[in-house]
Amino acid sequence: MIPLAKSKEVQAAEAGNIPVVALESTIITHGLPWPKNLETALLVEETVRAAGAVPATIAVIGGVIQAGLDQLTLEHLAQAPDVAKLSRADLAPVMAAGGDGSTTVAATMICAHLAGISCFATGGIGGVHRGAELSFDISADLDEFSKTPVTVVCAGAKAILDIPKTLEALETRGVPVIGWRTNDFPAFWSASSGLPVPLRMDDADTIARAHRLRGELGLEGGQLVVNPIPAGHDLPYLEISPAIESAIKEAEAKGITGKDVTPFLLERVLEATQGRSLEANIALVRNNARLAAEIAVALSHLN
Repeated sequence: MIPLAKSKEVQAAEAGNIPVVALESTIITHGLPWPKNLETALLVEETVRAAGAVPATIAVIGGVIQAGLDQLTLEHLAQAPDVAKLSRADLAPVMAAGGDGSTTVAATMICAHLAGISCFATGGIGGVHRGAELSFDISADLDEFSKTPVTVVCAGAKAILDIPKTLEALETRGVPVIGWRTNDFPAFWSASSGLPVPLRMDDADTIARAHRLRGELGLEGGQLVVNPIPAGHDLPYLEISPAIESAIKEAEAKGITGKDVTPFLLERVLEATQGRSLEANIALVRNNARLAAEIAVALSHLN
């Protein structure tokens, strides 16, 4: 039996046929500094509720998958040092050892599906890292999209990645990449990466129907909905590219690899933008949570 527990709020939502939206916990432990991480987690949960759904922030606590966290647990994760960062490879070993861990995009998708949750909001997805032809550094997120039937709403791929190769990898894996009211593929802090998005949809009902049809057609995996950062919070791609290039060179010089690369690069971009990237991050996560709730509501009407 899978060790999985649901919060009282999530249980009540299921009993009342209220849609639920999964939220990742890595943004709390590795994405934002204290106390912004806790403030943002609570704000994003309220954004989901205001849009007609119930939030289920996901983490592993004491070896048990928790779908929905109370405020005390959120505060614990927000301040705890050295919380494990869980992806597909780490999930079972940490659970077997009875440990705590925050979930990345891939692990959150797995846990959401186990909990019966079809929609998930995050910030930016992982992908193909720059220089991957030498390092083979490719996020497990990409494979998860092709395996796990969850609709993921994000602000595109993180701008620190090789975005053209990330789009190619998604296409190879048969993952639908849907632009929300845009023809441009967003790059996290930037509304446009300069690349076209493969598909475009302008209403939540169509996205919900596509999610359901994917399952009915027997197609594995989920779909990726890319939602540009709200106007007024955008950091133009060409403006932040020099800071990203500088941070990548520094990471290489210091021998920073694997899971440590992304937090390091994000911290350097935060310094280079004098905090603007942090505020942009918060704005885009809330925007994604709102859209994911709309899709979850539309999907609940279909079901």
